[in-house]
Amino acid sequence: MKPASSLSSAVLFDHQALRDQFPALKQTIGDHPLCYLDTAATSQKPQAVIDAMTEYYQLNNANVHRAAHQLSARATQQYEAVRLQVAEFIHAQRQDEIIFTHGTTESINMVAYGLTSQIKADDVMLIDTAAHHANIVPWQELAKRTGAVIKPIPLTADAQLDIAAFDQLLMLKPKVVALCHVSNALGTLNPVNELVVKAKAVGALTLVDGAQAIAHLPVDVQQIDCDFYVFSGHKMYGPTGVGILYGRYTELDKLTPMLTGGEMIKTVSFEQTEFGALPNRLEAGTPAIAEVIGLGAAIRFLQQLPREQILAHEQQLLHYLQQQLQQLGAIELYGIADKSHFDTFDSDKSDSDTFDSDKSHSVVSLRHNIGAVAFNLQGEHHQDVGILLDQQAVAVRCGHHCAMPLMTSLNLSGCCRASIGIYTNKQDVDQFIHALNAVKELLL
Repeated sequence: MKPASSLSSAVLFDHQALRDQFPALKQTIGDHPLCYLDTAATSQKPQAVIDAMTEYYQLNNANVHRAAHQLSARATQQYEAVRLQVAEFIHAQRQDEIIFTHGTTESINMVAYGLTSQIKADDVMLIDTAAHHANIVPWQELAKRTGAVIKPIPLTADAQLDIAAFDQLLMLKPKVVALCHVSNALGTLNPVNELVVKAKAVGALTLVDGAQAIAHLPVDVQQIDCDFYVFSGHKMYGPTGVGILYGRYTELDKLTPMLTGGEMIKTVSFEQTEFGALPNRLEAGTPAIAEVIGLGAAIRFLQQLPREQILAHEQQLLHYLQQQLQQLGAIELYGIADKSHFDTFDSDKSDSDTFDSDKSHSVVSLRHNIGAVAFNLQGEHHQDVGILLDQQAVAVRCGHHCAMPLMTSLNLSGCCRASIGIYTNKQDVDQFIHALNAVKELLL
């Protein structure tokens, strides 16, 4: 990609050329161009991902691991190549520590079910209060099966995980600590490295939900040192229906398989069945082959991009979005970690596609939000706001965001969430703010 002329030498990439690779963003809805600010729910897909899946169905459609013919051989080679890609992408030590699932939800369920024989009555499990339901309900079901006890990790007044309270809870010597890397509702960033170190010191198994982090931040599972890390393909510009369960091999190998049947066995007779080795042991049945191949294409797409520059662009864009919401008035913002940047940007430059890289936030600190802003229009129901924004072709998410305990802690029934991706530009933010201002004038 050639450098964009309005960028300084610190940030050299053509953002419009990047955006042009996402065909869905070229459409108009009514009289308005689509303004897609719901990437935290699912990201749009680049043409490269769409093409990779189409090529599989057109030329290589066959089941993996199970036939001697060329189509199956090609499909198997592509499928297993993605396992290595994922291992390298998140810096796993071994490629058989990568388990293909249907998404983050299934990944967490596989761990929670697989630990059933290792958890006993009165064992304590700590869960982040800001967690997605997918990182709460499977542990509740594990507690029902075993008699274990769940303790939520409280939040501070500004909706950050309460480290002091976490330290107190660790005195209970929990067996499991389940965290989110980045909150799906608020975009708040947890210090997972620090939290995992503390949890390991008391002998806890650790699971980190990385669904909202994987598309925005570099992830090194060996550096985090967690036992399990999970994420979904569709939130990182890949297809729906595919996800990853990373597990430290020694812990992954202890899990009881949640699904049994074909592919995961070594021998079967009517007298007994012997399960196979990892990773097949946890991948029963025909997998989502095209989706795995599409995930591989998404990883290649991301690896070819200047990730540091894009992260800087995303951080500036998110801060600009927060600033514009603050200046609009009658807006309640939730979980903003650092409000010092509200006066950072010159709104007169809002017609530009890029930012002044001298003000870039290329280093993400724990006081930054990642990818999303949660807000409400004062005194108005979030669903009404979302519907009126949609009439102006602005797509945001409204509701409890599968985080009802978090909403309860904030004394909210729900909120609106605007979330960005690598393709989001200032024009999107300005269109959103213009539309939200029209909603405000209509309702207030």
